[in-house]
Formats: sequence, C-alpha cells, structure tokens
Amino acid sequence: MKPLAQFDARNIGTLLLDLDETLTTEGKITAQAYTALERWHAAGKRAVAVTGRPAGWCDHIARMWPVDAVVGENGAFYFFFADGRLHKRFADDEKTRAAKCRRLDAIARTILDRVPGCALASDQAYRETDLAIDYCEDVPPLPLEEAERIATLMRGAGLTARVSSIHVNGWFGDYDKLAMTRRLFRERFVTDLEGANPGSVYVGDSPNDAPMFSFFDNSVAVANVRRFAGRLAAEPKFVTQASSGAGFAELVAHLLVA
Repeated sequence: MKPLAQFDARNIGTLLLDLDETLTTEGKITAQAYTALERWHAAGKRAVAVTGRPAGWCDHIARMWPVDAVVGENGAFYFFFADGRLHKRFADDEKTRAAKCRRLDAIARTILDRVPGCALASDQAYRETDLAIDYCEDVPPLPLEEAERIATLMRGAGLTARVSSIHVNGWFGDYDKLAMTRRLFRERFVTDLEGANPGSVYVGDSPNDAPMFSFFDNSVAVANVRRFAGRLAAEPKFVTQASSGAGFAELVAHLLVA
C-alpha cells in the first residue's frame, strides 16, 4: 500500500465509499467526514455508498444523504432516489429472498451456541437478505480469530461469508459488493464499470472490501485497515495517514485539490 500522497487523483469523478469505520469513527459520523462527503457531492461529483448495512438503513441513506445511490447488504441490492421516490433493485426476487431468509434462523442459532460472546447484530431486524453476527459493535470485542470462526461456520452451512470491521455477514448467493456495483453502473449510470474504473476511486477498511480493492485501479483504505494485516484477500493500492472518518476526509481533500 502506497501513501495517499502518491495517488495522482486528477480526472476522478466518482467516489465509492464503505461506511463502517471508513466514513464513520467508532460508530459515529463526524461533522468532518459528513462535510467532506457533502463537499464532494456539491462539486458535481458522483458518490455511491457501498456497505454491508441493512436495507432499512439504505432506504434512509438513499433518500437523505448526498449520494447518487447505495449498494447494501454486501451486494444484495442497490437503491437510489429519483423523480420523488425511492427505486430498489435486488439480486433476487421477493419470493426467493423470503425463502432464503427462513433458512438463516437455524444457522444463526448454531453460531450463537458455538461462538460464545457473539450476538445477532442489532440491525438484523432491518435486513432483507442476509445474516449479520456482531463480534465487536455492541458486544465486547472478540478476537479476529473468532470472527473468522464465525465465517467458517457460515460457509459450512452453505453461505457466502464476509468479515467487516464490526460484523460477520452471511448470505445464500454468489453476489458481492463488486457484482452489484457493476449492475448499478450498467443500469443506472448507463456505463460499464471497466470503462468507469480509471475515473473512480473506492475507499474501505476491511476484508469485505477486498473485491473492490482488487478491481479498482484507484483503491484506497483508511489507516485502520492495518488492523486486518494478513487477512485481506486483496490489498488497496493506497492508504491514508488518518483512520476512519478523518482518513475519509483526508482522501476527499486530496481528490478535490487534484
């Protein structure tokens, strides 16, 4: 990972951003970070939130934040607000989503029994597609080895699993953040993601960002990504000096100056 100062950010028009501990800091959105996002959008640039957070949160984000769209639940859907209403696009139809969700309850019970200290994520009630197990948001932090153990149990039950900075998420299906972002760009922005790559930057902080770190030529992590050293399937190309929301604001300042 190279220092952010070495990133030639000329001609960047699209910013894709993770939320937890990338935009946020210890679970909160600081004025500094939100102002940076607002400044980016006000400059006529495109902003897309790409997160593991639930559909209920993404409804709010798409409606009320300075973003052009949001990809949620690790790629299960994208939402955008236009023409006075919220538009939703899912990887699976409603019937399929409901059937998959019914199968998640038993898997959740097994994980909670076998990994002491973890819990069902507090935002689980607002999810439409996946299972989120909390290992350090509202519970005393568990070692990353325990988060990996949760992911292993999910995979053993047939789920795709990803570790984020706070949760381990599991779902039935082979989609991820990158797959749904491709669809978003094709359907909403009428461009293929490969063509948009040189003019885009993705910023994240954890293992579930690895597909995006790998794909984007201009991938950036905030400094707290170092917590996951040796656990990333693909590393970002650049890293900020500051962590979390301050690192996000550092990146936006670098982009706008360029």
